[in-house]
Amino acid sequence: MRPNTTALKASASALVLFSVVSGLNVAPAMAQPQAEEPKIELIENITVTARRREESQQSVPVAVSAFNDDVLQDLGALDLGGLQGAVPNLNLVQGRGSASSANIFIRGIGQPDALQTFDPGVGVYVDGVYFSRIQGALINLADIERVEVLRGPQGSLYGKNTIGGAVNLISKQPDDQIHIKGNAAIGKFDHYQFSGYLSAPIIQDKLSASIAASYEERDGVVRDPDTGEEFNDRKNVAGRVIVRATPNEALSLQLSADYTRQRNALTLGRAEADLTQTDLADFSTTVLVPAPTTEYDFTARTSFDLDDDAQELDHWGVSFKADWDVSDNITLTSITAYRDLETDFFIDIDATEFELGDVFVGLDQDQFSQELQAKYSNDWLTGVFGLYYLREEVASDQIAFADDFLTFFGLPVPFTRTIADDQTTKSYAAFSQWTVDFTDQLSVTAGLRYTYEEKDYFRTTTSDFDFFAFNAEEDWDAWTPSLTVDFQATDENLVYASVARGFKSGGFNGRANGPGSTSAFDPEDVWTIELGSKNDFFDNRLRVNGAVFYNFYEDFQARVAGLTPTDFPVLNVAELDTWGVELEAVAVPVEHLTLTTSVGYLNADYESFDIEIPGCAPEVCEPAFAPEWTFRASANYEWPVGPYGFVVLNGDVRHVSSHFLSVQNRDSLREDGYTLLNAFIAVQDIDRVWRLAFGVKNITDEVYKTDGQEFSNVANIQTAYFGDPRTWQLSLTLDF
Repeated sequence: MRPNTTALKASASALVLFSVVSGLNVAPAMAQPQAEEPKIELIENITVTARRREESQQSVPVAVSAFNDDVLQDLGALDLGGLQGAVPNLNLVQGRGSASSANIFIRGIGQPDALQTFDPGVGVYVDGVYFSRIQGALINLADIERVEVLRGPQGSLYGKNTIGGAVNLISKQPDDQIHIKGNAAIGKFDHYQFSGYLSAPIIQDKLSASIAASYEERDGVVRDPDTGEEFNDRKNVAGRVIVRATPNEALSLQLSADYTRQRNALTLGRAEADLTQTDLADFSTTVLVPAPTTEYDFTARTSFDLDDDAQELDHWGVSFKADWDVSDNITLTSITAYRDLETDFFIDIDATEFELGDVFVGLDQDQFSQELQAKYSNDWLTGVFGLYYLREEVASDQIAFADDFLTFFGLPVPFTRTIADDQTTKSYAAFSQWTVDFTDQLSVTAGLRYTYEEKDYFRTTTSDFDFFAFNAEEDWDAWTPSLTVDFQATDENLVYASVARGFKSGGFNGRANGPGSTSAFDPEDVWTIELGSKNDFFDNRLRVNGAVFYNFYEDFQARVAGLTPTDFPVLNVAELDTWGVELEAVAVPVEHLTLTTSVGYLNADYESFDIEIPGCAPEVCEPAFAPEWTFRASANYEWPVGPYGFVVLNGDVRHVSSHFLSVQNRDSLREDGYTLLNAFIAVQDIDRVWRLAFGVKNITDEVYKTDGQEFSNVANIQTAYFGDPRTWQLSLTLDF
């Protein structure tokens, strides 16, 4: 496997040239503003914990995008899905067939399948606690202080390693100040959203607590044209309580508990290819539903006869964190967490009135994790050593209904398949990362992680025609190093180069229906090379951060369809080479005006396939969920209204280029690319205590696909899911 060295050298050369120019920092050559000129606003420096210590985003030699509470509000992000299009080379959408799952890809690396036997390719962490499942990972952001999106392998600093990147959420921390914030909103489709946050001291300087709660309800955006029944709605309740104790200056203790409850109708997509019925007498096929020929109109039918609670989720957890400053140089940290997830999901995979791919999936998952860290710092050396343990128990009950799939001489053949499975995962790791400051400008960071994981899987499958069971146990381990060299050319200009290895353990096929697909699939492996630069110009009026990267990605895990009539094997099908460029910029050209842009370019190609997948060969096939371009540009203007306050005008455009929604590149499951326009106008007082805003998302009412289901060897099922149509919202926010 050889990289595209010409493309890589060209991108690296462009970044190096930019870095050299950046290091000259042209700002001093500008004439200094006169005293009587209005003061230009500075670009905010967001503090991040990307390296397990508090640092300015601009001083961290890592490709990280950070969003604080104010920016998340301007994005209109009620949950993690609001980040779609806002981060270079991030593809983050609501997962297929569920209102609560998060399908996350970074730089073309992720895992869209929601079954419990597939581990996420991008890790989601809340206050340092890893979420093992993508169900329930579309997290509400009501009490989140900051979201950090780290691109590239994460392992030598994180308790649970991830191969593609990490989405790190940090909750608001209670302290000795009283803080009250509330939000109420109404919108299209009878959308109601309420959230509240209260933080206050209980014992001054010793004990404080916070409580946050949110409620959201929205009618369905998809409707049955005959019955008027609505689907793809929202009905969510979430809350979090944090208690923080500081018995003395050296010790900090924090207890956190959270709960999320969702009760939704079905989440439906649209069948994009001919749906067929097979006659077992001669294996002839009959088209039951032809492929659509018109644009999606947000209507759907279903064979399910259910009440509004077709999809139920209960997700809760507790965590305890202790930080002890042993000395001025040494801090010990312990993070202990338990999480529990229960789901009862009905999913109409074919999204029609026929019973072809109708399933029930009940999931019962719990996880316990323990992380220990020892952090050290002095004038020239900073580092962390950590130990991590995770035990996850996850069981599921599944029922598949397909009474319209088969006939025999034209007579219907009822078909039901029941599945019961259970998986236990144990993950052990030791990790360490150290930064040596050789000079005030030059630093070298080296990290190393050892991971050992074992999985025990048991499964039974029963249908009207057969019975199948298997039990297996496997283990995998890996060493994953990282190395970074960074040079602080000036106080405003940083350049860095890094190399890191990422690893995701193997597993078992949760869709195995016969002996041919029971073998374990192997781990995935990636080596990432990255060059980056972070720069502030013109007295902090312009910020430009950029990176180029190259991924050598091996043993890609994919669930494929069509190899056999009834099975869905999971195989290590391919090697990939991906490279790309990322750029983020913020400018304050005049007082009160802020311009923001982010651009991601991704070139993803298969280098080889180990098997022949129907309709997909390396020379023509493209990696799924890997759009070539992601782009966002926004403008925010605060217009002062005398001594009373501001009128805020905000608009943004987001573009995601064409990409496939299935591994096998079905034309029906291709999104041709979409552009979304969003805008809001707000009025707020001079002290920013209250804010009244009216906003519109997807102004042009763009119709676009976000995810897909492919089970083409069963009735030719190829179903697409779509983003929301045009919506509006009126909101009032109070912040004391």
